[in-house]
Amino acid sequence: MSNIAMQRRVVTDPDDVSTLMREDGVAICSTMWIDNFREPDKTVSNLIDYLRHFELWVLAYQKVSADEIGTFMPKSAIQKPALEDLLALRNAVLDNRFKWGSRLDFFVRSPKDKTDLQGLSKRKIRAILTTTQPAAFQDRVVQEVLLMMLEPIYEARFSQKSYAFRPGRNAHTVLRVIRRNFAGYLWYVKGDLSTVLDGMNVGMVINALMRDVRDKKVIDLIKSALVTPVITSRPDVGVKKKTKRKYQKKKVLADDEPKPDPYWLQTFFGFAPEEADKLPSWGHLGVLSPLLANICLDELDRWMEGKIKEFYKPSKSDVIWNSPEGGEEQGNTSWPEFVPTSGPDKTRKMDYIRYGGHILIGVRGPRADAAILRKQLIEFCDQKYLLKLDNESLPIEHITKGIMFLDHVLCRRVVYPTLRYTATGGKIISEKGVGTLLSVTASLKQCIRQFRKLEFLKGDRDPDPQPCFRMFHATQAHTNAQMNKFLGTMVEWYRYADNRRKVVNFCSYIMRGSLAKLYAAKYKLRSRAKVYKIASRNLSRPLLGKKGQSPEYHNLLRMGLVDSIDGLQYTRMSLVPETDYTPFPSGWRPEHEKVLLEYIRLKDPKTLEEQRSCLQELGLVTPQDYISMLVWNYKRNAIMANHLPKLNADNNNGSSQENLTHSKTDEEDGGEEFHVAQL
Repeated sequence: MSNIAMQRRVVTDPDDVSTLMREDGVAICSTMWIDNFREPDKTVSNLIDYLRHFELWVLAYQKVSADEIGTFMPKSAIQKPALEDLLALRNAVLDNRFKWGSRLDFFVRSPKDKTDLQGLSKRKIRAILTTTQPAAFQDRVVQEVLLMMLEPIYEARFSQKSYAFRPGRNAHTVLRVIRRNFAGYLWYVKGDLSTVLDGMNVGMVINALMRDVRDKKVIDLIKSALVTPVITSRPDVGVKKKTKRKYQKKKVLADDEPKPDPYWLQTFFGFAPEEADKLPSWGHLGVLSPLLANICLDELDRWMEGKIKEFYKPSKSDVIWNSPEGGEEQGNTSWPEFVPTSGPDKTRKMDYIRYGGHILIGVRGPRADAAILRKQLIEFCDQKYLLKLDNESLPIEHITKGIMFLDHVLCRRVVYPTLRYTATGGKIISEKGVGTLLSVTASLKQCIRQFRKLEFLKGDRDPDPQPCFRMFHATQAHTNAQMNKFLGTMVEWYRYADNRRKVVNFCSYIMRGSLAKLYAAKYKLRSRAKVYKIASRNLSRPLLGKKGQSPEYHNLLRMGLVDSIDGLQYTRMSLVPETDYTPFPSGWRPEHEKVLLEYIRLKDPKTLEEQRSCLQELGLVTPQDYISMLVWNYKRNAIMANHLPKLNADNNNGSSQENLTHSKTDEEDGGEEFHVAQL
């Protein structure tokens, strides 16, 4: 009877969701990252095993639900019917029964979706099937699962020259790389390949994907997402009939409904630079589209890395990049370079970065070399991506003209440093020199253009702030708080600009003038001067009832009966933080990649051997001690392996781990007594 009971206990129901969640989804993802960074060149062909892990599907469900309801849902909060629906979705994907873009047939639905699909009228069903609809909840869950599987594979393989749509890298990383590595370049080639982000040939995408992934199930799933047409609303043909505008009832948000984006956040995204303005969205792939765009453009990155090696020709008489290997540590690129010409006695070198579909190439050498490189780049894009480029789309500009990238201008600034050195005889000599530095400054013209687009000002030469009427019905405290958040975001965005104080102070001036005009219209004060007189320079005193200077207001404020009003920040240039000139290390990597590589290095047996050799050389460990340590590790692993089932059983019964301190028999341990406690 005991054997029969054991067999019944071992056999589990494959549809029981409680028995499928044996591991942690985050731990499975961590294992995938470690394995791929340990062997970055290995072709992956067993992703179907990860696709079967139900823990990954639960984690994807949690991530997508967090976007829906605004808060992260723990496992304990997921209802069993939702888990069963999620299991049905997983089985449908494995059995090829899942269809992208389904409008009425769902395996799993959003926790917010309470729509009764059976009770819909024909008109509503027709509208759902023929108009543009957001991506279905189950589609986004499948996209997240694919992203969790494919991202670690390609992040271990991607070039270090690409920075967009990748974890740990952003526009600030690009600006810091430019400041450090592009200081000695004279000619710049700026290209716009963003049309690639609009969509590529399905065959090109699949071929780029199959260079490293050979799992048929995953490839077919992505191919079907690209091939399945996306239903969009048809534009009305003919003249639209004028309809009377109906009264719109004020919308009241539900308790669990997330609030819309605040005004300062909408305003900041209006300042998005051209290079970061476009986010790829291919077919039904959603969040997987940026990763696929980087996979397709990674071949361009590799081609450019080869051209960088071909172009490099060192010169011993040069002050930077004069080593045969072309190491960036040779010389100091951030120090002024004297006689910065591109003659034959100078090192020929180039560098390249890519942010999304925008590329920037720096060339140190004659302009003819940059023209040859541009011609080769046009031919490569034509053959590989069927992208027709010309010389106008890839202009060659000199550093003295100023190159715009990510709303920052790259230019050359002349400096006159004083050089002090010790001559023969120990005499210290001071000489004035002439050199150049790379300047990365925020574009004030671009800032004015963005403000004008958001209707905060008018005019170019003498910008005049316009009232911000979108905040007309908000209180003074709320309005000031929104604008302070916007200004704080702008301070962070221009963190690495040389003119950070100037451009942030200009933004504060526009905001302050806009709010002053708004308050003048709202409280009927006729002019900004009267607003400043009552509310002070930073608009921190209340304008309602003109009680800003009355003692009654301060008494009410002290008692907590009125809201305190925060004044507008950065009204003076001295209040703006200085530019961040923190040195950017060579060979920089994001923190998560450094942790992964360090973990892999410590797990490598060669590292243990190197540590043992170092300790032996220092006389801290003898060969006998090392052998004893190996024997100790072997016995400990054997004992823990034998007693692991007992450990799990004791933990389940609530027993203490001290019960594991028992001895092995002579037969198990080769005839000697050995205690776990002694280890």
